[in-house]
Amino acid sequence: MYFEEFDSPEWSLMSQVSRPSRYAGSEWRPYPKNSWEDAELRICLAFPDVYEIGMSYYGFQIIEAFIRGMGKKYIADRAYCVWPDMEALMREHSTPLTSVEHKKPLEEFDVIAFTLQHEAGYTNILTMTDLAGLRLKSSERSDSDPLIIAGGYGAYVPEVMSAFIDVFCIGEAEALLPQLLPVLAGTKGLPRADRLKEISSLPGMYVPLFPGRVERQISRELFTLDSMIVPSVGIVHDRAAIELFRGCSRGCRFCQAGMVNRPVRERPVDEARRSILSIIESTGWEEAGLLSLASCDYSGIEALIDGLAEPLNERHAKLSLPSLRMDGFSVGLAQRLEGLRSKHGSITFAPEAGTQRLRDVINKGINEEMIAACLKEIFSRGWERVKLYFMMGLPTETQDDLEAIAELSYSTLKLGRSMGRKRVSVSVSVSGFVPKAHTPFQWERQNSMDELREKGRLVKSLVHDRALNVAYHEPEQTFLEGVLSRGDRRTCDVILRAWETGARFDNWTEYFGLNRWLEAFAYCGLDPEEFTRERGEAEVLAWDFVSTGVRKDFLLRERHRAYEGKLTADCLNGCAACGLGCVK
Repeated sequence: MYFEEFDSPEWSLMSQVSRPSRYAGSEWRPYPKNSWEDAELRICLAFPDVYEIGMSYYGFQIIEAFIRGMGKKYIADRAYCVWPDMEALMREHSTPLTSVEHKKPLEEFDVIAFTLQHEAGYTNILTMTDLAGLRLKSSERSDSDPLIIAGGYGAYVPEVMSAFIDVFCIGEAEALLPQLLPVLAGTKGLPRADRLKEISSLPGMYVPLFPGRVERQISRELFTLDSMIVPSVGIVHDRAAIELFRGCSRGCRFCQAGMVNRPVRERPVDEARRSILSIIESTGWEEAGLLSLASCDYSGIEALIDGLAEPLNERHAKLSLPSLRMDGFSVGLAQRLEGLRSKHGSITFAPEAGTQRLRDVINKGINEEMIAACLKEIFSRGWERVKLYFMMGLPTETQDDLEAIAELSYSTLKLGRSMGRKRVSVSVSVSGFVPKAHTPFQWERQNSMDELREKGRLVKSLVHDRALNVAYHEPEQTFLEGVLSRGDRRTCDVILRAWETGARFDNWTEYFGLNRWLEAFAYCGLDPEEFTRERGEAEVLAWDFVSTGVRKDFLLRERHRAYEGKLTADCLNGCAACGLGCVK
C-alpha cells in the first residue's frame, strides 16, 4: 500500500479555497512511484475538470496502469483542473499547476496528455496549459516545452482545438501507446517540428502542423485492471469498476459513442469476475460498477452476476449497472442485482422518444409492447422509483412526439399505482438533441435555444402530479455543445477569446455564461449558428479526414432510412455493412 504525502505547492493555499480536499492528494495506490530521475519519458495525464470528476473517469485508471506496465522507463502521473478560487490564488502567488503523485510542475513533464471527454471542458484545457506556464498556442511553444497531446471523443473532431494541441490520438490507448511512447522518448532533444513530423507518420496520429487523413486504431483485447487508485475523498463514481466490453451493436442513429467504438469486443466472463473481486479485495470499495455502452448486451452478463453474488455478499459489496433497456431481460438482470442490495432503489430507462414513430427514426429498437411489459415487470417486482430519459429536438420531431413524452410518463405513474405501488414516483429528464460528428445525424440542423426552451416548457406544462417530476437541460449549454461538437479551425479563436474573457467550467451551471461566448463569436466575426445549421450531404465536413472505420456512405444510408422510418437490425442479428465487420 502506498499513500501520497501532503506536500503539494498548493498546500499552503488550501485553507483559503472551497473544497480543499480536491488538492490534498493522499491517495492510496497499489504500486510504488517510478523514479523521476531514471525515467526516459514522463507523461502527465491531464483531465480538464475538478478532481472528483476526473477521478471518476475509468479511462485514466486504464491508461496509467497500461503505461506503468510498459516498464520503469515511463512515468505516468495525473493532473486535474483547479476551481476558479484556487486558480486566482495560484496566479496571485505564482504557484504552478503540479501533478498528483510526483508533485512536479507540469512544464517539467515531457508530455501533457489531455482527455477531450466533453466540449464544455475545452476552456479548462487552456486554464491548465496556462497554469503550467506554457504558451496556449502550439505554434508559439519552444523546443524545450512539453508536447501536448489529446485523445477521447473530442479528438474525432480535432480541428476545433487544433491551435492548442500538438498531436491528436485517434483511437484507443492500448493500440496507440505502444507505438507512440517509444517515438516520444526517442525524439527527445530534437526540434519540435521534427518530432511532430515523425509522430505524424504513426497510425492514428493527427498532427495539425502536418495535416492528412488519419484512421482510428483499436485494440482487439481489453486491458485488465487488478487494482485501482483509491482517492482519499468522495468522488462522483466512488466505486470499483470493470469494462465489460467495448463498442455497441445496436446502431442508435444519434449515438456517437456507439458508432466510433465499433466493433464489439467482449471481456471473458472469468476475467471480468476475477478483476472485480481483485479490485474489491485490494481497495476496500463496497460497490463495483459494470461499465459499457449497454451492459445488458454483454453475452455473459447473467453468468457474471450469478458468479459474483456470493463473493460480493460475503464482502458486503453491491453491484451496479447504468441505465437499462426497456425489455424483460433487463428487468431480470436488475432483479438479480437487487439480490446484492438491501432494498429496492430506483431503476433507470432511456426511451429517448415518446412515440413509436420517432423511436423508429432514431433506431432505438424498442416498441410499445416492450415498454408496457417492462414497466409491468418492474412494478410487479417491487420497484417504486423510475427514472426516464428523453431527447427533444430530434430529426422529424413534431408536437405530438413531445406531448407523448408526458403521456408515457403519466402512464408509467398510473401503471405503478394500479399495481399497488402507492409511493411510486417517476423522474423525467429531457435533454436537447445535439447532432454529433461520425453519426447518421451529423448532417442535421440543431434546434435553436428558443425552440428547445419552448419544447422543454411544453413538456413540463403537461405535467400536474407531484409524484411526476420533469426537468429539462438548459438550452444554452446544449447550444454551445452543438457549436463546438461540429466546429472547425475557426472555432479555435472563439475558444481562446471566451477563455480570455472568463470562460471556465462551462458544464457547471454556476460558472457557465452564454453571453461571453456570443461576444467571443462576434469578436471573431463568426455566426455561431453557422455550426448548428443543416449540412448538405455533398458538403465536405470538417472531420471527414478522420476515419473511424464506419463508412460515410453507411451513415448516409442510415440517415435516409431514418427519414423513411425504417429500422436497421442489431449487428449481432446480421451485418449492416457499416464497413467494419464483427469481431467474434
